[in-house]
Amino acid sequence: MKKVAMIMVLGLFLAGCGAAVKESGYYDHSSHYKTWSHLAFSWFGYNHITDQDAEKSSAQKWWGISYARH
Repeated sequence: MKKVAMIMVLGLFLAGCGAAVKESGYYDHSSHYKTWSHLAFSWFGYNHITDQDAEKSSAQKWWGISYARH
């Protein structure tokens, strides 16, 4: 009986994760990183952000659409 309950909990957890990913729009992109510059920044440059990084991010749309919070 414990195994059945654990399988049900795991199933619900995975269904919730799948719904969250679908809602986020992650599957609408062809790749995880937008450009090679985005990959390099995400792996190595995120500790020391410069104005040039911010300009590249905005120009290449690394982070997708920003929604204003109310």
